Amino acid sequence: MLMPPLPLTRDIVLIGGGHAHALVLRMWGMDPLPGARITVINPGPVAPYTGMLPGAVAGHYTRDAMMIDLVRLARFAGARVVLDRACGIDRAAGQVVLISGRRLRYDAASIDIGIASDLPDVPGYAAHGVAAKPLGTYAARWEDFVQTCGPAPQLVITGAGVGGVELALASAHRLRTAGKAPCITLLERGAQALPGVSAGTRNTLLAALHDHGVQLLTGVSAAQVLADAVLLTDGQRLASDFTLSVAGARPQSWLAQTGLTLTDGFVDVGSTLQSSDPAIFAVGDCAHLSHAPCPKAGVFAVREAPFLLHNLRAAVSGGAMRRYHPQRDYLKLVSVGGKVAVADKFGLRSGGGWLWGLKDRIDAKFMAKFATYPAMPRPALPQPHASGLAEAIGDKPMCGGCGAKVGAGALRAALGGLAAPQRADVLSGPGDDAALLRIGGQQQVITTDHLRSFCHDPALMARLAAVHALGDIWAMGADPQAALAQITLPRLSDALQADMLAEVMQAASAVFRAAGADVVGGHSSVGDELTIGFTVTGLLTGPARLKRGAQPGDAIVLTKPLGSGVVLAAEMALVQPRLERTGGLMMGEIWAACIASMERPLAPAAVLLRARAHAMTDVTGFGLAGHLWEMLEPSGLGAELSLAALPLLPGAEGLAAQGVASTLAPSNRAAVGWQVEGGAGPRVDLLFDPQTCGGLLACVPAAEVETVLAEMAAAGELAVRIGTVTAGPGRIVLD
Repeated sequence: MLMPPLPLTRDIVLIGGGHAHALVLRMWGMDPLPGARITVINPGPVAPYTGMLPGAVAGHYTRDAMMIDLVRLARFAGARVVLDRACGIDRAAGQVVLISGRRLRYDAASIDIGIASDLPDVPGYAAHGVAAKPLGTYAARWEDFVQTCGPAPQLVITGAGVGGVELALASAHRLRTAGKAPCITLLERGAQALPGVSAGTRNTLLAALHDHGVQLLTGVSAAQVLADAVLLTDGQRLASDFTLSVAGARPQSWLAQTGLTLTDGFVDVGSTLQSSDPAIFAVGDCAHLSHAPCPKAGVFAVREAPFLLHNLRAAVSGGAMRRYHPQRDYLKLVSVGGKVAVADKFGLRSGGGWLWGLKDRIDAKFMAKFATYPAMPRPALPQPHASGLAEAIGDKPMCGGCGAKVGAGALRAALGGLAAPQRADVLSGPGDDAALLRIGGQQQVITTDHLRSFCHDPALMARLAAVHALGDIWAMGADPQAALAQITLPRLSDALQADMLAEVMQAASAVFRAAGADVVGGHSSVGDELTIGFTVTGLLTGPARLKRGAQPGDAIVLTKPLGSGVVLAAEMALVQPRLERTGGLMMGEIWAACIASMERPLAPAAVLLRARAHAMTDVTGFGLAGHLWEMLEPSGLGAELSLAALPLLPGAEGLAAQGVASTLAPSNRAAVGWQVEGGAGPRVDLLFDPQTCGGLLACVPAAEVETVLAEMAAAGELAVRIGTVTAGPGRIVLD
């Protein structure tokens, strides 16, 4: 007998996607703690590795080489990833507070949010300056600057520690390699640059600054930052096209409101990495090791990771804590622009190209941990077992969302035996997006839909399930009225069950309220996995917009890009995208863009389209081809589609070209592929891709389509003409 999934009973929350947390997630994926749910909170889907930043600035590494894909990492770890920013901790309630207003419960939490290097007290800096930390924003701004700056760019960099010197040299190398003649000035508030390194290393780096034409000014700092200049405290004015701050380490301000013991704004932790609150840990640059103070350096975060993992597990399961003691000194490898580095440890200095090679190997070894993940063995099938069991299970994860629907053929066969409605007030039954009812003198529509979870975040799944269920109401031209929830929760402890149910209902209610509807009740149960559905009603103030009704010559309009099935399948299967095919986007970035599109409600587009469309539906599980064929087949119509005009989600075409497909795609192709003529390749494949929270597909009179597209654009809504309805024969012809 197969054992059902074990209940979750404890929550571990990782605040920030820093190096230590990334390593904890990877190790967790190799050996998770049964019963514990782990969550990582980070503002973006990828996080930079600090060790490779100077090399990336110098042009030795591409952007993706220095980025850790937190979404892929979380999938491997079986973790919930929440793309948001922490702004507080409610210790009394045991909750992490997010910028969005959301609260996440924790039994143990860890903070690894790094530091900031901006200059909030310098007038004009916020508008015109760039901070080296957080690194992601700086890296993106730098690449834009390199591509757009003039032949003689002028840069001002504040902070002449190791980081500032390293970035000044990297900037000079990159710009000169690009054929520019930069003028770079490095500012140091103190009397001497490069504190904390040996005299020999300092002299070597000062000589490198001179060789690269970088001017060093000491005993001075920025008094004001302008759009094109920096005013100094001694009255000098330095022209500047790019003003960068690497000055010191500033803790994130919200830490001061946590009530934790701090030193200079950094969280005090002892040898177990616990703060003054034993349930809260801190690591990396945001922490102050009170038992052994040390510099802010990534090497300490990396070495803290196994201790943090052990102690987080102990915090939620019992057991002894391990104690971390940092090394007395560490090897500092400082790059000097080109592929040359200087080493400093215990006051000894050496340098040369071989040290760059050593640094490159160390950095590559670290990043290799997040490039590919070991395939975890699947549970063996019980013996003996019925014939066909292995084939039914398949060789890849079953998709969630609309990719988990029953195929069109099986559904059509099941519905084909249903009798026509027998009540006079039931105006339509199966066949359209929603059933049409007459209540007194009012027409009402009713529909139901649910989603099998494809991620570990119940609040996100609730928002998407609500938007998805509302799609049928909007496609019928109705205004949402009321919703009933049907929720299956996974097995959980009482505390987690109450928390997850509250998260789901709050998130869904916010979507329905924004749409003008009320959640009026529902039903809950417990099963093996999270499934969220809603039965929704809507009211019509005009005629219903049905699937049928298209006329020859109508323009075919689509309001959301295609590809969600491919993207969700790729993320679930831990696919590593080929960057040359995805515009340089990593899987986490592709997934985040897909989620943002899916979360976008259809209401604004529906209001603009319902007054003019001859026919309308929403594109969901049967893909664009399947839903378009539902509009054409009843009237014997055909269509001409432009493959080039199809709007696609970022990265979707590249993933499809790699052979990624949803588990429902073959069934979709089998159902209507024989009606599609012409074309081949990934864009054709995406016609059969099941969409979750897809866009509206409308047939609009050709004479009005330009007006409709202009109105949609003015409202900030995507709308693309992708083809034309033809009189026949009944085929979808691709151009």
